[in-house]
Amino acid sequence: MSLAVVCASHTPLMYRGPATTETEQRVKDAFADLGAWLRDYNPDYIIQFAPDHFNGFFYDLMPAFCVGAGAESLGDWGGGLGPLPVPEDTALELVDHLRAADFDVALSYRMPVDHGFVQMWEAMFGNFRSIPLLPIFVNGAAPPLPTYRRTRMLGEAVGRFAAQSGKRVLFAASGGLSHDPPLPDIRTATPEVRERLINNRHQTPEAQKAREDRVFEAGVLAEAGKGPCAPLNPEWDAEFMRILRSGDFSSADKLDTDEVRKAAGRGANEVLSWIAAFGALSAAGEYKVEREFYEAIPGWIAGMAMIAARGSETAAH
Repeated sequence: MSLAVVCASHTPLMYRGPATTETEQRVKDAFADLGAWLRDYNPDYIIQFAPDHFNGFFYDLMPAFCVGAGAESLGDWGGGLGPLPVPEDTALELVDHLRAADFDVALSYRMPVDHGFVQMWEAMFGNFRSIPLLPIFVNGAAPPLPTYRRTRMLGEAVGRFAAQSGKRVLFAASGGLSHDPPLPDIRTATPEVRERLINNRHQTPEAQKAREDRVFEAGVLAEAGKGPCAPLNPEWDAEFMRILRSGDFSSADKLDTDEVRKAAGRGANEVLSWIAAFGALSAAGEYKVEREFYEAIPGWIAGMAMIAARGSETAAH
């Protein structure tokens, strides 16, 4: 058994939104270093936890968790299109394992995934097809959200599955940290926006461009210190990273999704995926953090963070 974890923020404005050339280069260098670290670890496959942004999952049926036995990248924000290299048999074995652990996860044989899943791999490798990838959707954007405690427990169950496999398994997560994109709330949305939140599959290229233009404009305003996005919260980000480094990430159980949203933005609960990934890593016992990066980038509407760690049996070689 060999277990490790990689987590990284994503943002649709990465390399597009307003930021200095130096900032962009630091982020590119950090992803390149993370990619080199991952190649060195050389996993047999990846189990990735990540959210969606009303591109693949909608309120017509919004699960808390969904395992993909197959997945298709939607190609939003210029990302690549097409199938992910999902090991179907392993995904189905994982679903059976989770059912036995009292987790009634949803299952999809063609799970639509957006930049929340694929961007980190494209930033590291230029594509999302280099390593077999088993995707697990974690609802981080469409209240009611799963609790931090329940998400940690799901991750722990996934970790036990991986530990029993005898494989080199990398857990991955993407999202956050403090992050307040212009995401509407169904409870206050206009009828037109409400309908888009319930079902907006197969939107036209014109509608997609209009949506991307709104986010880009929000990034420009955020860079200037103006609304509609709340300011980033580096202090909250630092505390969250401290929890991950500490080894006592179960202390995140006390986090409340509504309070996280107020403190760190509408997209901050994407870090539920990080908690799931570190919950999975706990199956390795002690772990060692080997890579870490953080920079608050207002124009990208993101506290950009990255972290990589290995279980104690693989911490050094």
